[in-house]
Amino acid sequence: MRAKAIPAIFVVTVAMLLATAAKEESLPQLIARADSARLEDRPQLYTEIAERQLHSADQLYTDGKVDEAQAAVTDVVNYSQKATDAATQTGKKLKNTEIAVRKMAEKLRDIKRSLAFEDQATVQTAINRLETQRTSLLDRMFGKGAK
Repeated sequence: MRAKAIPAIFVVTVAMLLATAAKEESLPQLIARADSARLEDRPQLYTEIAERQLHSADQLYTDGKVDEAQAAVTDVVNYSQKATDAATQTGKKLKNTEIAVRKMAEKLRDIKRSLAFEDQATVQTAINRLETQRTSLLDRMFGKGAK
């Protein structure tokens, strides 16, 4: 019994190490992987990129690096659009993508409330674009063209 427990522990340990290594994947590596991934896998990968950039934008705004934060917000919109396009093309992961886009729009609303008035326009534009993406996903899920 004891001999069988050691290989099982080894397998679990290796799996945990691999999962940790995947989480530590750099943003450029994740972008490269997403761009070359199967179409069905792209919504989740592009969503993860957008979420990372959203976290980065929040931190950059907190640090007073407005120009860098605005670039990160632009990335949030662009990668959310890629996730939306991939989900719409495949008809898969529509719900997960819509939920992620909604949560990102909510987070941007929170960020916007903390910004100086002159810095809010970029964030509001991003919120509007995310809401358009959500509408597109919802139309695909529940509209006339829904499967």
